[in-house]
Amino acid sequence: MKLLHSADWHLDAPMSGKTPAQNRFLRQELLSVPDKVTKLCQELDCEILLLSGDLFDGVYTKESYQAVYRALENVRIPVFIAPGNHDFCAPASPYLAESWPENVHIFTHASMEAFPLPELNCTVFGAGYESMDCPGLLKDFHAEADTQWKIGILHGDPTVAGSPYCPITSRQVRDSGLDYLALGHIHKGGQSRSGDTLCAWPGCPMGKDFGESGIKGVLLVTLEDTVQAQDIPLNTPRFFDEKTDAGDDAQEAVASLLPAAPSQDFYRVTLTGYSNPIDTEALLTTFSHVPNLELRDQTLPEPDLWNSVGEDTLEGVFFRILQDNLDTQSQALQRQIKLAARISRQILDGQEVNLP
Repeated sequence: MKLLHSADWHLDAPMSGKTPAQNRFLRQELLSVPDKVTKLCQELDCEILLLSGDLFDGVYTKESYQAVYRALENVRIPVFIAPGNHDFCAPASPYLAESWPENVHIFTHASMEAFPLPELNCTVFGAGYESMDCPGLLKDFHAEADTQWKIGILHGDPTVAGSPYCPITSRQVRDSGLDYLALGHIHKGGQSRSGDTLCAWPGCPMGKDFGESGIKGVLLVTLEDTVQAQDIPLNTPRFFDEKTDAGDDAQEAVASLLPAAPSQDFYRVTLTGYSNPIDTEALLTTFSHVPNLELRDQTLPEPDLWNSVGEDTLEGVFFRILQDNLDTQSQALQRQIKLAARISRQILDGQEVNLP
């Protein structure tokens, strides 16, 4: 049996620090996530869709609700939602205020409930938040069912023992009797196995700033002799936060981090090391095929590598030894000595060093 597991869409989330055009672009891309997830679910022939909370971000709009409704109605397989801390089940939440397709089951109470799927020889256990915080819903829980597969779904935190967001321990996972525990809340994907139970969280399907950098997606879960969860990238805008030594050619250094083809992904490139003055505006024009590029110049002026030679200090002795060894016919050795002096000077100036 195959499941698709997604979480933390955060529809209607604010997009801070962006231009109006970037905000509009990210807003529309975020609204496309429900459709992308459900189409992928169909392409992969999944039999259940698990959505582990925070699909919405606080006060929702009709536009975001309708995008979710249409996508879940069209997927035509059982869908399970476990509301989280940003979309908890209050009277004004979309889970209680709106209607939902018949194939969608929402766990609206802060206690574990069982939903049997006898046609799939499976039982899904889940619970949802009723307020912004939530106790550990897996505490003292053990799955009781006659079906072959036992699946749990929660919006919970497996990383912080005292978390106010449904803390989950490895012991609780081990003792749950579940084959698979689908979590949300952590925006960077991960998984762990405790006893016979695989516990996993897919992360968010689309980053919204450089704090959510890298490739994002969903999890394809296969239940066979052993349960496996595979990361599947989703075609959404991505954020990449990179650092590089400007070296002798800042343009070449930036180009090495960017795609050659036009891209709507977001890149923040921080230039470090020693360099002559860098015209970041000119560089942005050069890389106009990446319109969402931000350049930060943290370089320092080229230093005099040998300014401490002659000082009666450990630093002075060190650089004098390097300088004395420049008296060699080998150009390769000269380059290596100068590189050693440059790296040493960077370290003494408190700069981050990127070794060649």
